[in-house]
Order: sequence, then C-alpha cells, then structure tokens
Amino acid sequence: MKQVAQNYRSGDLAVLDVPVPSCKPGGVLVRTLFSLISTGTEMMKVSEARLSLLGKARARPDQVRKLVDSVAQQGAVATYQKAMQRLDSYTPLGYSLCGVVVEVGAGADEFAVGDLVAAAGNEFALHAELNWVPTNLCVPVPDGVAPEHAAFATVGAIAMQGVRRAEVALGETAVVIGLGLIGQLAVRLLVASGVQVVGLDPVEARCRDAEKAGALLCAAPDADGVGAVERLLVVRTGGIGADHVLLAAGGDSNAPVETAARLARDRGRVVDIGKTRLDLPWNAYYDKELDVRFSRSYGPGRYDDSYELDGVDYPAGYVRWTERRNLACFLDLLADGSVDVASLVPSVHPVQDAPDVYGRIRSGALQGVGFLLSYEGTGADDVRSARTVRGANGVTATGASAAPAGRRPVRLPGGPVRLGFVGAGNYATSMLLPHLRPQDGVELVCVATTTALSGYNAQRRFGFGTITTDLDVLLDDDSLDAVVVVTRHSSHAALVRAALERGRTVFVEKPLALTREQLDGIVATVEETGNDRLMVGFNRRFSTPFAHLREAVGGARGPLAVRYLVNAGRLDPSSWYLDAEGEGSRFAGEGGHFVDTVSALVGEDPGEVWATGHGADVHAVLTYPGGSVADLAYVTGGSPRFPKETIDVAAGGASARLDNFRQVTVWPAKGRTRRRGVSRTDKGQQAELAAFVEAVRTGGPMPVPFASLVATTRATLAVGESIAGRGPVTL
Repeated sequence: MKQVAQNYRSGDLAVLDVPVPSCKPGGVLVRTLFSLISTGTEMMKVSEARLSLLGKARARPDQVRKLVDSVAQQGAVATYQKAMQRLDSYTPLGYSLCGVVVEVGAGADEFAVGDLVAAAGNEFALHAELNWVPTNLCVPVPDGVAPEHAAFATVGAIAMQGVRRAEVALGETAVVIGLGLIGQLAVRLLVASGVQVVGLDPVEARCRDAEKAGALLCAAPDADGVGAVERLLVVRTGGIGADHVLLAAGGDSNAPVETAARLARDRGRVVDIGKTRLDLPWNAYYDKELDVRFSRSYGPGRYDDSYELDGVDYPAGYVRWTERRNLACFLDLLADGSVDVASLVPSVHPVQDAPDVYGRIRSGALQGVGFLLSYEGTGADDVRSARTVRGANGVTATGASAAPAGRRPVRLPGGPVRLGFVGAGNYATSMLLPHLRPQDGVELVCVATTTALSGYNAQRRFGFGTITTDLDVLLDDDSLDAVVVVTRHSSHAALVRAALERGRTVFVEKPLALTREQLDGIVATVEETGNDRLMVGFNRRFSTPFAHLREAVGGARGPLAVRYLVNAGRLDPSSWYLDAEGEGSRFAGEGGHFVDTVSALVGEDPGEVWATGHGADVHAVLTYPGGSVADLAYVTGGSPRFPKETIDVAAGGASARLDNFRQVTVWPAKGRTRRRGVSRTDKGQQAELAAFVEAVRTGGPMPVPFASLVATTRATLAVGESIAGRGPVTL
C-alpha cells in the first residue's frame, strides 16, 4: 500500500510502498477514502524536519537533555551513532481521516466490515491507504455526511475541546486569535453555541472566511485591527471586554498572549489551543485575574493508553465529553448543518502527489487552511497478501507449511545463516542489527512488524529481503535458519513457543517469560517437541570487561561475595515499561540480565532468593549452593549521569570492581592494583550474536544451556514472589 512519510534527518517527503498493517485486537482496519492535511500542525512538523541538526536541537531541548544523559552512560560516540540512526528513518504524517472498515479485530464488534468511519490519532489515522485504528479513536459517520467532510472530525474535535475548556454560554463574546484550520472550526463551533465571535489573523482571506462563517468582525493583529476589535467589543459588551479568548495561533511571537490580555474582560478566560509562545505579561494578567487554561488535543482520554489502546472508556457521569464523544459530536453537527466545512476545502489531491502538495503549501503556492488527500483504491482486496512486501534485494517469503514439530529446517553446508526478525524497535535497530548486518555469512531474510514503517525503516537500513505485518508468513518460512524475537515483554513466551513448535532455532530478548505459567509452558513445549534450540538475550556474560572480571576472580579460594548496583533511573511516564499489568514489573522484564550475570560469574545457578522492595526499587539477595552470595540492588532514584551498573566482588583476600562494563579494577591480596578497560561501554551484544550465529551455523550446542535460561528466569520471577510473600523463595 502507499503511505506518506518523512525522513526526519533529511526532511525528504516520500510516498512509500509498505505492507498493510495487521488488524490487532481492539480495533479495525480502515481503508482510507480521504485524509486531511492540517497546514498548521503538520507543516510545523515538516518544517522542523528540514532544520539543521542545531536547529532540531533548539526545537527539541527535551531530546537534547536525554542525549546528555546518554553520553554519561554510553559515551559520546555510541550516543551520536544511536541518535543519527533514529533521525535517519521515516516517520508517518497525518492524524485525521475518513474511510471504510475492511477488517474487524477481536473485541471491536461494534463495527462491521463496510462501515463508514472517521478516525483520529497521529499514530493511527495516517496518510496511508490502510490504517489500523483502536475503537476509542474511531466513530461511525452519520448518514448525510460526505466522506471528505467527515475527514475533518479530528481537527473538529481539537477545536471543540478548546471551546469546551472555555465553558462558553449563550450571549457571551469570544475572540479567536489565529484563524488557521483549528481557528476556523472554533469560530464555527462558537457561532453554533450562540456566542458572539470576533477574530484576528494576518491573512486577509482567512478573516473573510471566518466572517462568512458568522464572525462579527475579523482583522489583522496589528494596531488598527486590534483597535477595530476593541471598538466592536465596546459596542457589543458595553465596554466589559471579551468573556473568552481562544489562542489558536502558532509561532514564536508573544503578541497573541499579550493581545489576549488586552481584549479579555476582568476575570475572563484565555484558552491555549495551538502551540504559541506563552510568556505571560504578569501585570496584565494579574490586574484582570485572568483564568489561563490549556486545551489538550481531542479531549479527555488523549495520551492515556488504557483509553486509546485498551478501549477502557470513561463513564459519562464522570467525564461527559471524551475525545471519542467529541469526534462523534462534531460529526453530528455536520449532519444537522450546524457546522459547515465545505468552504474549508480549497482542493483535493491524489495521495501519490503528497510530496508536491506539501512543497507547494510550504512555498505558498497553495493557499488555504486544509487540504485533502484522496485514495482511489489500495489494490489490497486480499488484505493478507498485501501484508508482505518484497524488497529490492530479496524474495518474498512463500508462507510454506511449517516443519514437523521438533524437526529443524535443514541447512545447506556453507550457505549463509538466514535470519528472520520479529520486531524492529529501538533495541533491535540499535543494539542487535548493527552487529548482524556486517557479519559474513548472515542473511537478513524477513522482518515482521505490526506497523508498516518500522519494517520499512529496518529494510532500508539493514537490507531485509522481505517486510511483513503477517507473523505467520515469517514463522512458516522453512527457509529460515533462526527466528529472532525482539518484541514487547508480554509477547515473548507465546512467540517462543510458536517458533519452537515449528522447529525453529530461536533467539529471544529478555525476559523469556513474565510468569511461572508462561515459563512452564515453554518447558513443556521443549519436552514435547524435543527442540531446545533457544537462546535468551542475556548479553552481559559475553562482555569483554566482564570476561576480565571473571578472569580476575576465577582462581579465588572460597565463595564469592558480590554486590551489584543497577542505577535503573526513572522512565518517561508514557513508557510501556511502566505498564506493570500488561508487561510485568520493571524487574521482571529487566532483572534476568543481572541474575544471569551474577550466575555466570559464580558459575552456578542460584538456590534461594530473598527480596524486598518498594515501587520499582528492588533489593534482592541471591544465595548459591557453593556458598556464594550476591546482593543485587535495582534502584530508580539515582542520577542519570551516574554509571548504570557497577559490580563489586570480594573473594580469597582480593577485591575487584566492574564499572559500567568499561573498566575492571583489581586489588589483589598481594601486589599492585591493576586496571583493564575498553574505549566504550561493551555489554556483550556483538559477541553474544556471534556466538548464536556460530551455534546455528554449526549445529553445535547453544551458547547458554537451556537449563540455565530456565533457572535464571525462575530466580528473576522469584524476586517478585519473595517481595509479595515477605520471605525467602527456594528454587
């Protein structure tokens, strides 16, 4: 299918040929008829991508702060490479569309194939021929509403939420500053609410459009224009001033917020809908005791994954107007004629012309506040077949029948190791694939992702032969020598079992499982199939500095005393790692790394776990049959510039320390202190992958025995069990 995307590093726009997204539970697959280009919101994103690296840094200071912290953890070179890799990828555009449902996912039974719907979301309602949209971001289009007008629903909901935040009442007066698309819709909604409206915008045509929609007067935001608005407000309000000022402008000027204070009445409301500079003039806002409010996007539910992705609605008795109800309300206003958007559509363009359209909007050759992209047909009547796209360097997977359970595909001697990847997120593309691509004798055959662009970006950078959003296409491809699973934690156990049952060799990132039941299921699958060709991404044991540490303490007499401090740090509130209910606790997802590292150092699997914790912080004591003891502290309150991991070991009169997998310091019982280090943090991914590929190539033993993987996972899960039970757990 076709999708409009932009390379954030170069700023280039393109219409890409990508797979149709999978239809996941909790949503529907929508074939787009029309999608809306918002000349304000989208052009700001397009323009930002065209900035220099310094300009991008100035535009996104939040990301710069993250880079500074990353330098302290990973070093300048590694941080730069990672940042450039993320920049040099295609990102989607679009967030408002109308289309027809072509597939219904589990749990989305309120929809049926053939329904005409409006959809929202900058991750879902994209400029693409087909989109998967969760139920709470999708609403039916009422009879009588044209699809090209229904495509305005998302932007209409943004304007509506701004009006709701103002709490307007009949007969009141409102000023709308900024008459772009959102401002134009706000004018129409205010007029429909019985409010007297005036507007300010530097573009003459926008002022006249707003007046045609019912505004009393619209003028340029210069001295003459603001003066004219003030005189009208004197007449209409008896000199009181505007009850409400809606800021729908963008840019770096502070003039809109200053003008708002000038026009608003005493204790009036100022509502920020757009993205404008907000250096509030203290005296002006204090003297009038103005009520400043923000309007967050489409309405309540926005940025709440439980609402948007999981479909958990807010009861109307507590939250009357959610983002979905705003979408539906705007469509109802279109249906009964209370709001008209026909005059806001200067032209409609086929999706393949999107790069030219954006360019002409940017240059000023196309004038208007909203443009529509049209989609005549997707060529995807057989949706499943359109979920796989052949690359320039590969052959499309055939979807051949699976190998009999327990039997591995036969490799040709001397041929390349053929790998398939499930998932192409940040970790896969920054920590695994850069090491695999340059390896001799490795062929990246297929990558399966749920979203189209992530697969496309992985193919573009790493040369995958095929990209697909149909997992079975990859799992059923008997030409693969191994499957690499790099997805969210909750999916690992099921994917491992599915691949093992098909006779595949499997590499899965940690964790192997999130519950004892999941782990027992994997063990049962191995016993039933006889296929134990499994490796978990416990990479630290393959690190060169760790090898130095193990060498330093390997000859010690007596048990080891280990202290392992993990400065895990705080996560962004939006991180899926914080979804404990769906993805497990942070320690359940990450703790296997540290348990495995200690076990590799001691040379045994742990026998008992005793842990305590508060929130995400965990303190665990691991004891080993040979008498070794490890004190593992996983903490989130430390400085992001402090090393993430430090390991201290004492045994036989000697001590050693590993600093963040860069340097090992040894204090022997006798003699001088010794230090060995590497130029950059080495957590072992490169050596780990090399060992895995060699095991696949030769058919030799897996780098870590299956029993050890199970023992490490059981110990990791036992930490949570010990915290819950307030006592030790014997393994």
